Amino acid sequence: MYSHEMRRRAVELYLELGKRPAAVVHILGYPSRRMLSRWYDEYLEELRTGILHDRYRKVPCYSQDKQQIAVNHYLEHGRNLARTIRALGYPNRGTLRMWCDAAHPVERRPKAHVIQFSPEQKKDAVVALCSRRCGASEVAEAHGVTRAALYKWKHELLGKEDVYAMPDKDSKDLPDDRDQLLAEVETLKRQIRRLKLEKDILEGTAALLKKDPGVDPARLTNREKATLVDALKTQHPLGDLLQSLSLGKSSYYYQHCAMSAPDKYEHLRARIVELFHATGNCYGYRRIRVLLIREGRRISERVVRTIMAAAGLIALVKRKRKYSSYQGEISPAPENLLQRDFTAEHPNLKWLTDISEFHIPAGKVFLSPILDCFDGILVSWTISTRPDSELVNCMLDRATARLKVDETPILHSDRGGHYRWPGWLERIENRGLIRSMSQKGCSPDNAACEGLFGRIKNEMFYNRSWQGVSLEEFMDRLDRYLHWYNDDRIKMSLGGLSPVEYRRTLGYEV
Repeated sequence: MYSHEMRRRAVELYLELGKRPAAVVHILGYPSRRMLSRWYDEYLEELRTGILHDRYRKVPCYSQDKQQIAVNHYLEHGRNLARTIRALGYPNRGTLRMWCDAAHPVERRPKAHVIQFSPEQKKDAVVALCSRRCGASEVAEAHGVTRAALYKWKHELLGKEDVYAMPDKDSKDLPDDRDQLLAEVETLKRQIRRLKLEKDILEGTAALLKKDPGVDPARLTNREKATLVDALKTQHPLGDLLQSLSLGKSSYYYQHCAMSAPDKYEHLRARIVELFHATGNCYGYRRIRVLLIREGRRISERVVRTIMAAAGLIALVKRKRKYSSYQGEISPAPENLLQRDFTAEHPNLKWLTDISEFHIPAGKVFLSPILDCFDGILVSWTISTRPDSELVNCMLDRATARLKVDETPILHSDRGGHYRWPGWLERIENRGLIRSMSQKGCSPDNAACEGLFGRIKNEMFYNRSWQGVSLEEFMDRLDRYLHWYNDDRIKMSLGGLSPVEYRRTLGYEV
């Protein structure tokens, strides 16, 4: 690989650089440190000439004695390469074959003793195979051949049969040869067994799995296929069933054990149903999982989602309607200071407000809250049957009463007339609050507050019957829900805590 000049140059540079192999490899790009050390040792041994030898002498891995022992063992123990290697532990097949050819080129290969079978013997063996009542291996052993050779003779005499091919209805001529008759009878029997198997699989697909009778069994899931196999394995061989359904044996036994194993989530299913109904059917799988974790149950979201789907536990939501917004403009409005940034570094920095309507058979109820962007807590709210100035003014008075002297949050709203009346503007100015309004007819500018109304209505208003509920009763229920929203309802964005719990963990006053 390396010439004499290249080796000599490397050793001289090694001595010149003070025996630093890394520097030699860095400069020349060759050789490895171990090879350079070997070249140097050889150089010291040849100090008499002062040069390196021209080439290496390859030292054989096995001595002459070991080679002779291997050849003798091969000749004395049946001349079997694999047996000799297994007994001695060396060498490989190619090397041992080379040693034996060199020592005894004629004796290495054993003489082959091939038994020749006549056409009549082959014919008798094929007839016995087609009319057998035992396994093909037993027939092959009785005739002194291998199973593969027996089937090879059959294919040579009868041809490879198409199990699925039906005989021609117009063909009425039957062969006169007895052997061909027996072969055709055996082929028809296999066709009948195959058709019966396919018929039973299709009937089982419709009866057990409630599938369309025309469905392709190969497109079923592995669990469905295993169910069919369990139902039909007393009528048909297991191998034929697995082959017809394109199901591996290992996959079948895996599904069989999985279906017979006890349900390890039996108690968990009952607890999930209890938690779902206890929260008013408004919690999805993420919040249900948080409640389970609080109880000390460590479970994945996927398991909770699967259990809820199997039990039909679906959070009540209302289908989204097409976006629409009022586009009127009655007077100049302040600038949009938030620009859809609904995050805050601390409480009482950014407030959002709006009015939402609840229409029940008894009449209409209006809700006006103030939402803190820091953690989504409801700073204050008012509920009334009339959307007048008192609805928003009382809400603002309650919210500002909780502020400290140095706190002047931005109060963002839409461009509704409630937030342009003199009483509202006077309260804003006296308390030093900063006004901010959405763009004209653009509800996404106040998306966080709109999202609050959506959650409230999905969880306590939609998909419920309010027939026979008075306005006072509804307002009381809504007020209790808003208290629960602040104190107990967990939020995934807060680490599974409610807004009040989250503020307490940070040391803020509530």
